[in-house]
This record gives sequence, structure tokens and C-alpha cells, in this order.
Amino acid sequence: MSTVLYPGSFDPFHYGHLDVVTQAAELFGSVVVAVMHNPQKPSGVLPTQTRLDIAQKMLSDIPGVTVQAFGGLAVDAARSAKADFIVKGLRTPGDFEVEQQMAHTNYAVAHVRTVYVPCQPGLSHVSSRFIRDIVHYGGDVSSMVPAFVVDALQKSFSARS
Repeated sequence: MSTVLYPGSFDPFHYGHLDVVTQAAELFGSVVVAVMHNPQKPSGVLPTQTRLDIAQKMLSDIPGVTVQAFGGLAVDAARSAKADFIVKGLRTPGDFEVEQQMAHTNYAVAHVRTVYVPCQPGLSHVSSRFIRDIVHYGGDVSSMVPAFVVDALQKSFSARS
């Protein structure tokens, strides 16, 4: 049994992320979901604590999964979590190109290997950026996130107005 780190901004956490965590838990047994943030500057639509709460709620039924916030580099989070690998989900060939470059860099600077899992075909279109945009303009994202995520996004958008 290995521990893997699944890093991301998760702004917001969605069903595609849930799929990657589920696969990683089945393959490795222990998954640390790393909600990454830069403590020096506010970023994203949802505050870090909200992103943590959403991920914890969506992952609470999966054994071996923990959720933690980390600032800085993913490789440092992997060391801190005592992760054997970083795991990343792939939706498209474009994802592979970006993730492969990141994986090579992470290995070069910290000797941390990255493992990829393919997303389920029905989730290949799911993107946090698209979800944020659709919710911002009042569209329906119920096939991509639970209702409590939509509520959190709407509250965040309202607070910014």
C-alpha cells in the first residue's frame, strides 16, 4: 500500500476530481488530496477553507482519503504528506502535454514520480474553469458538481459584486 498526493487548486472540486481520487484510492490505498494555495496572495473564486470543506464533504465516504491545505510547491506537499507518488488525472491529450512537463520537472527537482489515471469518458469535459463560468452566468452544472458546490460558488460571486 502506497500513499499518493493529488494536488490541485480545486476551485471548485468536481466529479472529475472525485473520479481521480476514487481511482487512486483503489490503486494505492491512501490518498492525500492537497488543496494548494499561495498564502501570500488571495486567489481563486472560493476561499481555501471553502475548497477544503467541499473536498472533504465529497470524499468523506472513501476510505484512506484525507484532505489538507498546502502552500508552495506540490513536491514539498508530497514530502510533507510522506507521499510515494503524485497522482494526476488526464482528460485530453493537451492535459498529458502539460502534466508530462510538470512530472519531469517535479522529478528533476525532487525525485518525486507522477502517476497518471485517465478520467472516465463521461467526465472528460468537466473543468473547474468551465464550472465557474457557467455558474457565474446562471447555467446548470448539476451534472458536474453537487448542489452545495453551486451554492458556494453563487455566494462567492455575490460577495464579489
